[in-house]
Amino acid sequence: MTRRTGLPGWAAALIGAVVLVAAWWVLSATVFTPPPGTDFTPVPTPLAVVQQLVADGPAAYWSVFQVTITEALIGFAWGNGVALLLASTVLLLPRIEPVVTQIAVVSYCLPVVAVGGIAIVVLGGAKQPGDPSSTAVFLAALAVFFTTVVGALAGFRAADRASIDVVRVFGGGRWTQLTKVRLIAAAPAILNALQIAVPSAFLGAVLGEYMGATDRSVGITLIRLQGNLDSTRVWAVFLLCALVALVGYAVVGLLARFVTPWVSGRSAS
Repeated sequence: MTRRTGLPGWAAALIGAVVLVAAWWVLSATVFTPPPGTDFTPVPTPLAVVQQLVADGPAAYWSVFQVTITEALIGFAWGNGVALLLASTVLLLPRIEPVVTQIAVVSYCLPVVAVGGIAIVVLGGAKQPGDPSSTAVFLAALAVFFTTVVGALAGFRAADRASIDVVRVFGGGRWTQLTKVRLIAAAPAILNALQIAVPSAFLGAVLGEYMGATDRSVGITLIRLQGNLDSTRVWAVFLLCALVALVGYAVVGLLARFVTPWVSGRSAS
């Protein structure tokens, strides 16, 4: 019987957060100090950023993040839905696997700036003030497509050959193999891919907003704050973006623990 000697996940996350904040604080106090004769601080301290967030209040940021989170969720659903559909189709039609893999690789290698520029011309931005941007939704979907396709294909291939042979012996075809064996075997890999896709979808939505496709969102807010040299609020938005992505990542991770309890060694009950 082996004993686990590694740190718990929560402890590793806490240590990592403390190290990052400490490094941020040291750099802001040493390397990135205000230029002589100016009050502009390129990298404010974590305390200054938190104080700015408290002074502004949640209402000052919620209306901005609400639009971006909506775009990220819609793109997350579309991108992962198409990716899972194509990965499942490969099992039913194995000959198209090279085509699907090539599409996934090409989507990953496309330059985001060029794709965003084309998307803003073809799809446009928000239809009404405060609505989600079609370009941001598209880039959010594109950002998650490759990860989920690769994760799903790897998970489907991890199915136990003996279980597949049992299905074949009883007359089951590829569809039965997919629903009875491969989906269960692929669940951990698919959920891991979806977990990684959460921050990617949010980042894709923000990049889409940088194309000027919205009037109220995280991306356009960052552009305005940078233009006003309001570095403290810029870092406040950065910090909130990290928290939103972290919360989404943790939620999907928690869902994965309940859906696939055998992975973490817990009882299904």
